[in-house]
Amino acid sequence: MRALVVYESMYGNTHTIADSIATGLRSAGEVRVIPVAEATAELMAWADLVVVGGPTHVHGMTRATSRRGAVEAAAKPDSRVTLDPDAQGAGLRDWLAALGQAKGKEAAAFDTRVSGPALLTGRASSGIASELRHHGFTLVVEPESFLVDRDNALVVDEPDRAIRWGERVAARLTVAV
Repeated sequence: MRALVVYESMYGNTHTIADSIATGLRSAGEVRVIPVAEATAELMAWADLVVVGGPTHVHGMTRATSRRGAVEAAAKPDSRVTLDPDAQGAGLRDWLAALGQAKGKEAAAFDTRVSGPALLTGRASSGIASELRHHGFTLVVEPESFLVDRDNALVVDEPDRAIRWGERVAARLTVAV
């Protein structure tokens, strides 16, 4: 199996989760982790499985305005967050809108979001999953959320939980093959 983990990350949390998911997926084969700005058609064609994730902003996937707001928040003198090196690249929403058809390709969706009921926080993974289905992907697992606290730090043990989720995704592929 060849897996491609595509992520959008503003403050590094989603990047960390993407790396952790990749660790779990490696039990089933080769894995590449890339920011959304580097997710080319060639890499998509290479992959048997595409795992896509991003941060939850304003109850869903980021938009240009929420991304600008995140950049501005990180630039404030009293900010506790630092921008991910790839934060100012393309966003998932635009990338997904331009994505071609992928009939028969398997996928999974994840997000990072503030800890709390999804009804109140929203879940970018729901929109990501919907877009992936729209483009012909078959989701092998339900979308998953990984939690950050109110200070935008990953909740303890979330990277380990992401590794285990990646292992479950890999196991689903092994069973499906």
